[in-house]
Amino acid sequence: PEETVTSSFASFIQAVQPEHLSKTVRHRSKRMILDSIGVGLVGSTTHVFDIALQYCRELYCSVAVSSVYGKPGVKLSPTLAAFTNGVATHSMDFDDTWHPATHPSGAVLPAILAASQMLPPNTKPNGMDFLLAFNVGLEVQGRLMHFSTEAQDIPKRFHPPSVVGTMGSAAATAKLLSLSMAQCTHALGIAASLAGAPMANAATQAKPLHIGNAARLGFEAALLAARGMEANPLILDEIPGCSGFSAFYSVYQPKPLSTPSDHHEFLLEKQDIAFKRFPAHLGMHWVVDAALSVRNLLMNYAGSFSPSLIRTIVLKIPVSKYINRPFPSSEHQARHSFQFNACAALLDGEVGLSSFTESSIHRQELRELLDKVVVEHPEDNAANFDKMYGEVALLLHSGDVLTGKCDTFYGHWRKPLSKESLLKKFRSNASHVLPEEKIETIIAMVDNLENLSDSSQL
Repeated sequence: PEETVTSSFASFIQAVQPEHLSKTVRHRSKRMILDSIGVGLVGSTTHVFDIALQYCRELYCSVAVSSVYGKPGVKLSPTLAAFTNGVATHSMDFDDTWHPATHPSGAVLPAILAASQMLPPNTKPNGMDFLLAFNVGLEVQGRLMHFSTEAQDIPKRFHPPSVVGTMGSAAATAKLLSLSMAQCTHALGIAASLAGAPMANAATQAKPLHIGNAARLGFEAALLAARGMEANPLILDEIPGCSGFSAFYSVYQPKPLSTPSDHHEFLLEKQDIAFKRFPAHLGMHWVVDAALSVRNLLMNYAGSFSPSLIRTIVLKIPVSKYINRPFPSSEHQARHSFQFNACAALLDGEVGLSSFTESSIHRQELRELLDKVVVEHPEDNAANFDKMYGEVALLLHSGDVLTGKCDTFYGHWRKPLSKESLLKKFRSNASHVLPEEKIETIIAMVDNLENLSDSSQL
């Protein structure tokens, strides 16, 4: 049969092997897995996670074999465990980010963790199988995002992980379950019918559902395909007059995915991942680093940080409506507010988990700083995670102006977190729910994932 874009993706999923993973890809993906587990563990302490878990425990109780982040002894059916753990991963907006913009790990890892526990003892995937399935999920997401120039910029219509993440979850699970090429094709087609969530739900408790649903629904798409359900075998192709996956993008130019060879280069080889140092939208990391820089200048200028010296705070940021929030009133709004994160960094000298508590958000001194903020959108400041910058200028009552600017924050793919910083973040996150010995066991297990005989142990 004539090869199509869709069939090329299915062929790739079916044919790719562990030996196609380079040392760099294995190293980077293990960092992602460890970080995502830590983020999921600390996310299991949030209110939105409790809502999702209670929902699943009350309504569904069949085939409870898959574990839940941060809840020893609690198990759910595999797809609901994937959903709940996906919600945990994004509950604080603390999970990794790629370019073009999406949160790749949270949509894939919960699905293949749950699937590993679902499989019978004699068919458990080993660590290399697990790593391969994870990277298949990443590769499909990345390739799909590269089909549209629209995906290069901060999104306006669909939240990307709800779109490409669902497809990645389906692909990863299909690989882990060893589906045939035809079944992989149908899994992608089914997943496309289950994908998509609007950006209007950013900065609300509904946003973590986007990751939870991506993990769960992609998983379900693979299970349905395994049981014989069919879908459009041209779902990824550009068919004039009939939208498939192109429905999610105004500009869509699909390209076939080559069958893996000895020299196949995964996108993760070429494009590293951004890891967040604090739990907020990625765009916040630029303004926080800029704010910390100008805060140091003010302390050197005046001997201490004194808000009374400041007449106006000028933020120079990209145009992006959903993260331009002058006076956030909830933790989720605060995580998506340039103004809040800049002022919190100025006031406290850091941004962390405690910055987004209700008492911190509603502090009088913070509100007084927010009143001084003026936003500007320079033409050269693109709404693009590879090109944007953050600038914070303090206009003092004395007439002096102090300026801090950041074009690459620590944790960005151009300035990756060190191993020490990544481990420090993981240990801090995991310590909210796990004892030290369990934390160190997970670190060692992920570090030696290639040698793990049964990935369900993770």
